[in-house]
Amino acid sequence: MEIERPDGRKLEYLVAGPDDGVPLVMHTGTPSAALLYQPMADAAARHGLRLVLYSRPGYANSTPQPGRTVADVVPEIVALLDHLGANRFVTAGWSGGGPHALACATLLPNWCAAAAVIAGPTPFGADGIDWLAGMGAENIEEFGAAAEGEAKLTPYLEAAAAELATVTADEVATALGDLVDAVDRNALTDDFATYNAASFRASVSTGISGWRDDDLAFVNDWGFDLATVKVPVAVWQGGHDRMVPFAHGQWLAEHVPGATAHLEPAEGHLSIVLTRFDAIVEELAAYLR
Repeated sequence: MEIERPDGRKLEYLVAGPDDGVPLVMHTGTPSAALLYQPMADAAARHGLRLVLYSRPGYANSTPQPGRTVADVVPEIVALLDHLGANRFVTAGWSGGGPHALACATLLPNWCAAAAVIAGPTPFGADGIDWLAGMGAENIEEFGAAAEGEAKLTPYLEAAAAELATVTADEVATALGDLVDAVDRNALTDDFATYNAASFRASVSTGISGWRDDDLAFVNDWGFDLATVKVPVAVWQGGHDRMVPFAHGQWLAEHVPGATAHLEPAEGHLSIVLTRFDAIVEELAAYLR
């Protein structure tokens, strides 16, 4: 499904769960697109929530929005919630979706009841963290290119996207290379591997603009101040994460006002969603009661 924005752009989305459920707006990772993983919808429904997924501008069928900041997600979500007839929601952001969930928590305090950041990064260049330390080789190269600008980043992503465009469930762990260790490789089986492979394929199905604009947004000013967050935020982070290392979760837990920390030494970037998503949703839903 799609909605049209005032500038003529299209925003792709999907909804699953009870029609009267409060929306759980899920910001997926980088790269990704609006694709249903049924256990997520089931977890949301168990706690009375309606799962709402969308493709950020430039991914799949959502029109690109060059130069967007992380904060620019907020009017997109407001438009989507207006379309759904909702003015109250909770939100979760996985990986590259984490900063976008934080934007909603910071800039929509009268709408957003609570937020969860799942393996999400800190602001680039934040004091007190070596941003690239502990990342797999591919992320070090990717974000090094992003920091140099679009001209350097574009050819890197075009080469990476060519591999993801046809990746299968059996190939996805190998395609992620140094970004996953044994914990996450073991998580990439069955339906979860099928979902991740399909999401990667969809994310680059119309080019790299969504992926490119995500990366550039991450390494530039996010457009809001994390210190001003006033709604409850939970930080979920795995110790085996080679995409967004453990130190990022520790930093967010220390610097987001009032954050609740769920630092899981035995989990990875992917496994934490597979094993903890129901608990993440349960905690979010509790703030609505």
